[in-house]
Amino acid sequence: MKPGIHPKYIESTVTCACGNTFTTRSTKPQLRTDLCNVCHPFYTGEQRIVDTAGQVERFMKRMEMAAATARPTKRQSRLAARAEREAEMRRRPAEDDEVEAGAAAPADAAAVSATA
Repeated sequence: MKPGIHPKYIESTVTCACGNTFTTRSTKPQLRTDLCNVCHPFYTGEQRIVDTAGQVERFMKRMEMAAATARPTKRQSRLAARAEREAEMRRRPAEDDEVEAGAAAPADAAAVSATA
């Protein structure tokens, strides 16, 4: 190591947002952190949302606004239109069969009466 170009490596105090403090070594004398081994959800086993910049509240606000407008997505619109077209196609053959049956009935009746 070259002398004189490296920062001093000193004992440092780390303070967590939960109030826990411990000492370690660093180039800065004081360190502040949001989570430590005492309050981190992985170590405590509890599920908790850690929000330091209001991001969760902003996300929840956006979700509420999206639910209030409740506009369908393009994909949902396309799927609904497709289902409607398919339902129409299923109805058409039934209508065509009725028309054919109505047209064929008099011809069948005439054939039956001619043989009788």
